[in-house]
Amino acid sequence: MSMNKLPLAKRTQILAMLCEGSSMRSISRIADVSINTVSKLLVEAGEACLSIHDETVRDVKASRIQCDEIWSFCYAKAANVATAKDAPEGAGDVWTWTAIDADTKLMVSYFVGDRGAESAMVLMDDLRARLANRVQLTTDGHRAYLEAVEGAFGADVDYAQLVKLYGELGGKSPDRRYSPAICTGAKKVRREGNPDYAHVSTSHVERMNLSIRMQNRRFTRLTNAFSKKLDNHIHALALYFAFYNFCRIHKTLRVTPAMAAGITDRLWTLDDIVAKIDGMAPAPKPRGPYKKRG
Repeated sequence: MSMNKLPLAKRTQILAMLCEGSSMRSISRIADVSINTVSKLLVEAGEACLSIHDETVRDVKASRIQCDEIWSFCYAKAANVATAKDAPEGAGDVWTWTAIDADTKLMVSYFVGDRGAESAMVLMDDLRARLANRVQLTTDGHRAYLEAVEGAFGADVDYAQLVKLYGELGGKSPDRRYSPAICTGAKKVRREGNPDYAHVSTSHVERMNLSIRMQNRRFTRLTNAFSKKLDNHIHALALYFAFYNFCRIHKTLRVTPAMAAGITDRLWTLDDIVAKIDGMAPAPKPRGPYKKRG
């Protein structure tokens, strides 16, 4: 069944299942389409959602922004990439950097990269370009944020870091492998401007990390559901963030984050994402090698 023959209801069904954390093979079985059809639709939807976010999430009026990064991996974990055969570009640890509005819960900016300084700079530069006003910014104690925030905002931000202190799990119990270290305390450190210490927090963005893990099959630990290609990983996240921002009503806000932030006045559906896919010009096919006629 080719993609241009798929009815609208079937495409929205596949996208809804992708957004709710179903695996691609389970979607293939339930929707009765080939795995290649699901993969192709994911790529097209991902490109459309990247475009939607870039065009729509602009001039955001926010008060408090929280940033964090969440780990996953592509193809193989970093320790195994060196010995893996035919590891593709982008294999190894992959970090998703996020910036969320603590009041409207809008995902303002995100970036998929490594955990280094350059990725932090890309996130902060993109975040700065999407904001309409001065904000209070909170990150964790990761050193890469310091130079990135300075480079993007200069003195035009009220910035603090929440540095968490962790204890060690004792013994050799399974807890050491399956549970995070125990947080024994946190320290609030002013870095720029005049942040309100009562609102120096990363609670909302860390709750967002849970949503990402719960509703993206690729982030499930101890399975073989991890991404095999970096591009597919990016496309899956772009689809999820567009669905989260525009299509799903937030339980507490009772509107979507995009409606709460004032960047749209209506509830979007997955039909809007399909319409964006259909409205985008198809990518030109790569030209094959030129051969002279005999």
